[in-house]
Amino acid sequence: MLSSERRAWIDEAVRRVEADANRSADTHLHVLPLPGPSDVTLYLKDESVHPTGSLKHRLARSLFLYALCNGWLHAGSTVVEASSGSTAVSEAYFARLIGLPFVAVMPRTTSPEKVALIEWYGGRCHFVDAAGQVYDEARRLAADCDGHYMDQFTYAERATDWRGNNNIAESIFDQMRREPHPIPAWIVVSAGTGGTSATIGRYLHYLRHPTRLLVADPEGSAFLDGWASDTSDATGPGSRIEGIGRPRIEPSFVGGVVDDMLRVPDAASIATMRWVTDRLGRPVGGSTGTNVWAALQVMARMRADNASGSVVTLLCDAGDRYSTTYYSDAWVGAQGIDLDPYRRALAAYDESGVLPAV
Repeated sequence: MLSSERRAWIDEAVRRVEADANRSADTHLHVLPLPGPSDVTLYLKDESVHPTGSLKHRLARSLFLYALCNGWLHAGSTVVEASSGSTAVSEAYFARLIGLPFVAVMPRTTSPEKVALIEWYGGRCHFVDAAGQVYDEARRLAADCDGHYMDQFTYAERATDWRGNNNIAESIFDQMRREPHPIPAWIVVSAGTGGTSATIGRYLHYLRHPTRLLVADPEGSAFLDGWASDTSDATGPGSRIEGIGRPRIEPSFVGGVVDDMLRVPDAASIATMRWVTDRLGRPVGGSTGTNVWAALQVMARMRADNASGSVVTLLCDAGDRYSTTYYSDAWVGAQGIDLDPYRRALAAYDESGVLPAV
């Protein structure tokens, strides 16, 4: 039987997490100024303004509520997560909020800025050599300390209510209501766990919107190959764009709600990230570059078909987490990434309003 003390602790923890959500306003929806015709408009849903600075704040809140309401967490639990960084930052925040220790299992290549944020929120970082090792190591650590492995890659698609309850899809459509094209032609996202694309895709089907969903997938990720071949067995070496792309098909990736996918080269992601930064006047992260590059391809298709409308994508996090990686020319060069073809393409787009093929 659940003791009254344990039930009271869970009730208080849920109250704290819900109070945090109540104190936070919704995230902004920006029109991204673009060259060329204005028949297709691009919007950025700015998830960098969450208290922990990224889209993963939504996921972490949902995961903590899911674990608490399932009775998986209790006073003294150690929370353990496998992450490439941003989810761990947000989970460290919520663990501190309810008074629990937190351990993040991450690849050694995770940006030092994210490591510092996790530690600032009181979390501890445990490193592995390869992205594919995070799952088993997180399970082992949780078992060793009688803790709880949050397992974002399994529970992301079910922890959020895709029918509404202020999820990201509902927020997008509410904010688009007074725009010239209030029902987007496309929503473009990338996938880390797959939870965001699952939530948006299910919401589109549930409300019978004609909006189509495109998932942009970085180099090295298994998602696109698995989706194209309709298999859960596809694998890849993993992604250099932190927070998105995985070496395996994660359980939370729901391919049946995805209308199309696009492979985005790392050079395109990083060059477009820097290009968006110049247009906004503040730095954005690498996954935002992935999203925007894919969105520009979608817009080019729409114009080729003489279609007008709106496209919405996500600004996932701020670029200050990547000053030593994606914004460092030395790091980019050491990775063997050549940005020049994509820089030239984006410069031509700025001049002509037409994005050339690369």
